[in-house]
Amino acid sequence: MYARFEAEIEELNERVLERAGERPTAALLMTHPGVGPITALATDVFLGDPKRFRNGKALASYIGIIPRENSSGGRQRLGGLTKQGHPLLRFLWCEAAAHAVRRDPELRQFYRRKLVQKGLGKARVAAARKLGIRLWIMLRDQIDYQEFCRRGQMQQRSGAACAGMPERRYGAKSHRLID
Repeated sequence: MYARFEAEIEELNERVLERAGERPTAALLMTHPGVGPITALATDVFLGDPKRFRNGKALASYIGIIPRENSSGGRQRLGGLTKQGHPLLRFLWCEAAAHAVRRDPELRQFYRRKLVQKGLGKARVAAARKLGIRLWIMLRDQIDYQEFCRRGQMQQRSGAACAGMPERRYGAKSHRLID
């Protein structure tokens, strides 16, 4: 019985790998460490056209991997995940992020920082969200992982805007430029 199930699983894995190979965008996503054919294919299929998302926050909100917010009177209260999106894609991103943090140095550093700040569960979800946004950028720009890393290094060297941060550096208590 075990051998029969093992044969069926192997056949299904081969079919998924074949389907992922047929889609050029899924093949691009598989270049990212930790992302296999199932995650790449699911991301490609469920996201559809990546240009429909304005930014990474809109993507995270669509998937449901963003905290619920209950704010009033100038006080912001963040709760658990909204879980509005597709649960399979959320699960696959979390699993892929667990593997990616072992292989990607920048993602590992981010994960370890969040692990110290927020704890294990929130760090895993934060890494999954970051991985999902990376995959979206790769789909949107039609680039592979090597090009993604090259662009990130160029931005760091040039001091250009990164992750929605302002291009100029302002002081903490004033709006004057810091020299």
